[in-house]
Formats: sequence, structure tokens, C-alpha cells
Amino acid sequence: MAYKNIALVGANGNIGKIILDALVASSTFNITVLSRKESAATFPSGITVRKADFSDAADLEAALRGQEAVISAVGATAFGEQKSIVDAAIHAGVQRFIPSEFSASSQDEAVLKLLPLFGQKKELIEYLKIKQSDGLSWTGIATGPLLDWSLGNSFLEFDIARRTATIWDDGNRSFTATNEKQLGRAVASVLQHPIETSNKFLYVASVETTQNDLLSALEREMGAWTVNKTTTEEQVSEGIRKLGAGDFSGAFALVRATTFGSTPGLRPNFVKDLGLANDVLGLELETVEGTVKRVVLGK
Repeated sequence: MAYKNIALVGANGNIGKIILDALVASSTFNITVLSRKESAATFPSGITVRKADFSDAADLEAALRGQEAVISAVGATAFGEQKSIVDAAIHAGVQRFIPSEFSASSQDEAVLKLLPLFGQKKELIEYLKIKQSDGLSWTGIATGPLLDWSLGNSFLEFDIARRTATIWDDGNRSFTATNEKQLGRAVASVLQHPIETSNKFLYVASVETTQNDLLSALEREMGAWTVNKTTTEEQVSEGIRKLGAGDFSGAFALVRATTFGSTPGLRPNFVKDLGLANDVLGLELETVEGTVKRVVLGK
């Protein structure tokens, strides 16, 4: 039976807002946002908001009572707090926990070498496996980069406003990416298919493409672009240097490296490298052309 009473942690973040919108749009869930006591974030009418002291186990447990599933969409600074939320969920009788993945796969050792911070994500999956014996099931969801979101804000260095792109290496390495609504649908579908998704790490995607194919789609829609060439070695070295100097923007280059990079062992194409759960979740692949057209035209 599908889960109905759902608690969402981190609902005011970029990923949390996407998930919240999808849960609201489905009209099938009773949604509770779990928020920190000091938070001033506001949410749409009809959403129950429970505030808790995340450092107080009893307070967290009380806030989660009556929930069937908990979705964590916390950001990087709170990855380490998720174990406490898991423990509180177990004591509150929660049945399913969806950890904060929604990016490159934490199960990929090459990703962990590029982004050691993601080691906390992997540790949480291992912790959840241990806690299965306490009656809490889990589902991890890897999406790769968010394509439409990244095109909108130039995170992947395809700058629509300036028509400039930074292409790594030869630009022909294939990768998968997920669009915002597809991410939201994936989460909602996991909640609606609890048996099929129990205790599994799932890979989802909206498109399968390359940097060159993405650039070609943008140029067909907008005309010629200016291309800046770079290499994996240059980007990774600079990213590490910046992080070492306390500049967190270096992490952004390393996140891009998990998609574009030629790092040995990296598996950025979930279709070819790992296998998609799209069929299980009722999700279809889209075209990169369709995504580009929608972002460029704002539709």
C-alpha cells in the first residue's frame, strides 16, 4: 500500500522545493514539513509545519510521530545530521526513509574520490542497511545533474544569456541528467511503489546526451555559441586548489567533474553504466532537444 503521511526535511532548499511541489501536485499525500525551530521559512497553505530541535532526539521523534515516510533533502552542511533523523524516525515508527542523494551516485567510488563529502551519503546508506532490522526500509535515488535547472542558472557552464559554453575534453563523453519535474515524479512514485522500491538504490534520468549534443541542440534553437575548451585535469586541479584555499566554489567544478570528467572508473551514464529504474517508477526518457526548447522558450 502506498505511503500517505509524508514528512519532508529540507523543504526550503533547491531540491526540497522541487520535491515539495511534486508532492503537492500529486494531491495524494498528507504532507508535513519538518523544520528547525529557528527557521523563518514559510510554506504553501495546506502544508503542516512541525518545528523541532534537530539536536534533541526526543523532540525529533515527537515531530515524526504519525509519519509513514520521511524524505531528506538537506544540503551538504547537514549530511551528517541525517543519522539522528533516521534514529528518530525508527523510534517514531516511520516505515520508509529516503536520504538526501538526488545527485551523482554516492555508490560510485570515482565520485567519492572527486567529492569526499559524498562519503557521508554512502555512510548513511550503509547505516540504513543496518537499520533495516529495526523495521525501517529505505530508498536511495541518484539523478545525476539537474539539466533544466542547470541550464537556467548556468551551473553546468552552458550560459544561455551569453551563449557561451565550456566544453570538457572532447565533449563526447555520454552522461545522463534529470529534469526538475522528473526528480519530483521519481520521489512521488517511490512513495506509491513501496514494495518495488524497498531497500534499493535507484538510478533515474530524463535525458541521455553528451556536451557536444547539448551544445548542438542549443545552437539549433539560438544560433552560434562561443566555446571555451578545458580539460578534466585542469578543472579538477583548480577545484581542489580552491577548496584547499577555503573557496567552496571549487566544489562546483568537482560536481561538474562527476558528469563531464574523464576520471577513470566514473559512471555518469546511468543508462549504459548502471541501469535505470524509470520503468519501475513509470518515468519516460525525454529528448535533450525538448528540454532545451522548454528552457530557452520558458515554457
